[in-house]
Amino acid sequence: MTSKRANWLFLTVILVHIGVVLFLLFAGDRISFGIVMNFLVSEGILMVPALLFLLFSGEWKRPERREAAGFHRIKISTVLMIFLCTLLLMPLVTVLNALTMFFTDNAVASLEGDILGVSFPVMLFMIGIFGPFCEEFVFRGIMYKNYCRCNGGVGSGIPAVALSALTFGLMHMNFNQAIYAFALGIFLALLVEVAGSLWASVACHMFFNSFEVVLMYLSSSILGNIYEQALSETAQPVTTRELLAALSVYLVIAAVTTPIAVCILVWIMKNEGREGAVRILFRGKKAQPAPEQEHMLSVPLILAVVLCLAYMSLEWFLM
Repeated sequence: MTSKRANWLFLTVILVHIGVVLFLLFAGDRISFGIVMNFLVSEGILMVPALLFLLFSGEWKRPERREAAGFHRIKISTVLMIFLCTLLLMPLVTVLNALTMFFTDNAVASLEGDILGVSFPVMLFMIGIFGPFCEEFVFRGIMYKNYCRCNGGVGSGIPAVALSALTFGLMHMNFNQAIYAFALGIFLALLVEVAGSLWASVACHMFFNSFEVVLMYLSSSILGNIYEQALSETAQPVTTRELLAALSVYLVIAAVTTPIAVCILVWIMKNEGREGAVRILFRGKKAQPAPEQEHMLSVPLILAVVLCLAYMSLEWFLM
């Protein structure tokens, strides 16, 4: 699968998403989805096209192409540092989330009431395990790895990281999640490279989502009616003063924790012995002849980005 086929995959995912939304819009009176089914459909929109593309492109018939998934073993010490790194990234995500709330709503907060109406083990599996695995398989296991193969894989790391993060962010189809998902996507792609395994980004994504789910249910359990009242208040518009106050606090915290998270990435790279591979991917190798240039940008990708922005803009306008 070349980068062009990866772009076709992303366009297919976006078209399927829009098609499902339109179908449910016109058939909403006859079909009613609960929150669990919504999550299953959302991940199915990603996984079904991805598996079909892998099947019909012949990826699994070539041993070297099965490397696309990249599920290699990583050290226990690396897993522990990934967990720490995930915690250190959360203030940055909070800052980006707060920035988007100056012009849009918090997409996750609006679903908390429905999520809490389902048992904790079910939502922990759906949000904390199943969802992250599907998304990492598609965006880091397929999209990112195929972008990395452009130009022989030499010096293609930075564009591959940027495009895989862009598609990951836009896949959420709302401005609120798209912004911080883009930043998180950059980190997840870097994590795959420094650890040399897709399990690294899967673990980070699972830690991140699971922490949010545990915190949500724990807050509801401890605070009870107070938390439910807080949820109803979050549905109301947050004042600019409140946002600025929260933003100023988390900016200071993120300014400290984010550089430490980057240092941990470097530690993981050395711990897994990945210095040489990362250097070739991101800087190239002068002794190696320049391969024929392959453009990562193509018409399917541009069309998919335009459709995403149009969909998100329409949703924002109709809020």
